Amino acid sequence: MLMRGIQTAVSLIYPARCIGCGGLVDSDFGLCGACWSEVHFVVGTACESCGLPLPGEADGFRIDCDSCLRTPPPWRQGRAAMLYEGQGRRLVLGLKHGDRTEIAPVAGAWLERAARPLLRNQPLVCPVPLHWSRLMRRKYNQSALLSAALAHRAELPHCPDLLRRTRRTPALEGKTREERYRILGDAIAVHPARAAQLQGRNVLIVDDVMTSGATLSACADACLQAGAAEVRVAVLARVTHA
Repeated sequence: MLMRGIQTAVSLIYPARCIGCGGLVDSDFGLCGACWSEVHFVVGTACESCGLPLPGEADGFRIDCDSCLRTPPPWRQGRAAMLYEGQGRRLVLGLKHGDRTEIAPVAGAWLERAARPLLRNQPLVCPVPLHWSRLMRRKYNQSALLSAALAHRAELPHCPDLLRRTRRTPALEGKTREERYRILGDAIAVHPARAAQLQGRNVLIVDDVMTSGATLSACADACLQAGAAEVRVAVLARVTHA
């Protein structure tokens, strides 16, 4: 009773706000109706590899998009919570560049729901890493916030520093698919102190956005080369046209 009273008092002083527009909502870390309608969640049939929405209905067989059929990624399965457009894009940019770290818990809940088919056999969860110089400037890794939220909700082991950037790379925005793969090259490696945790393990790599998949491919390759049994990926948002 005491705790419920405290929570009621707090809610009166600090009413819940929509993480999209700041308007009043019924629960913490929620979206108002208008903002919810502008977030395009990935539901229904999607590519098993990259999470891209696809037409038609699932028939019990594996379905991959044309891009993943032409160039299969190094990971086994992938899912995306929403599309990188509209309110979804604004939320991702707020989390990534606007110090909106309060977005991470609710986004982690969306991500955990989208990634449920990937959570079997207790995979080790890790984020796509930031180079130390970029982490110092930004003060946090948005992918690590998401991976921590997902791992906590799913009660999975989490290793935030499993991977590291061995060299700084330029921003990938505006780069072609080929340029992204060339820039990343061998820029991501498994942290030497964490390599033993990978042996024979399934790994779930978490990122905020998937565009071409170049960054996630570099992460997956690093894990597989270090002895991981299988790699899966989960992203908050999926760009529909890389």
